[in-house]
Amino acid sequence: MKPDDLLARLLYRDSLMLIIDKPSGLPVHGGPKGGDNLERHFDPLRFGLPKPPALAHRLDRDTSGCLILGRHTKALRKLGKLFAEGRIEKTYWAVVGNAPVETSGTIDLPLKKLTPKGGWKMTAAPNDPDARPAVTDWRVLGRAGGLAWLELKPRTGRTHQLRVHLGAIGSPIVGDKVYGASLLGDDAAPLHLHARQVIIPLYPSRAPITITAYPPPHMLTALRACGFDEAPPPVPSGESAPARQEEASKNTAK
Repeated sequence: MKPDDLLARLLYRDSLMLIIDKPSGLPVHGGPKGGDNLERHFDPLRFGLPKPPALAHRLDRDTSGCLILGRHTKALRKLGKLFAEGRIEKTYWAVVGNAPVETSGTIDLPLKKLTPKGGWKMTAAPNDPDARPAVTDWRVLGRAGGLAWLELKPRTGRTHQLRVHLGAIGSPIVGDKVYGASLLGDDAAPLHLHARQVIIPLYPSRAPITITAYPPPHMLTALRACGFDEAPPPVPSGESAPARQEEASKNTAK
């Protein structure tokens, strides 16, 4: 990733937070083995502040879309409280194989982390008292053959929750080589999971901030086959959209 690549992926900016469109395939922070990660590229996002922003939450390495950053310690505390209280609404899009027959539903399956020698993973553990509650609402937005385009709204925020839940009902996410391998077979596609929208009630005297991210290129063929027809967002010329959003926020506060 080039130094200014994240600037082009900036969806929103104000005095407390930034929202970026995270690229698929890049972890948000460094793991035990090191390697490139998103946090390494935050410096151009300081916008005059002494320190770069920090992660307010996380997305998996292979998940794309809306990622919220806090611009300073006070902002991170405020965002952390909203996440802890479940007040930030997150909507994901996924393309799944072995499409569900139903048009909508709720998956209520507690999850537990397993740590075998080959590496950790999450598993559905409905009868394990040590498992943590996990609930996902879903609905079908479109279909094509055996594929379905799903809207997912997690009520909880467990690690790999959406991937495990969809695998558990027999409709794994396309490209999921961990939780869908037994049903999808040798699927070389990237993971078709995208953080489509966040709604954040950040300011008590203003309407919640709603930001959406356009799907990544690797998902477009399957989405369009399922009926997605949204045009790509225009490339900004002159003043950036985030800068205009920041100015609008200032005007609203007056």
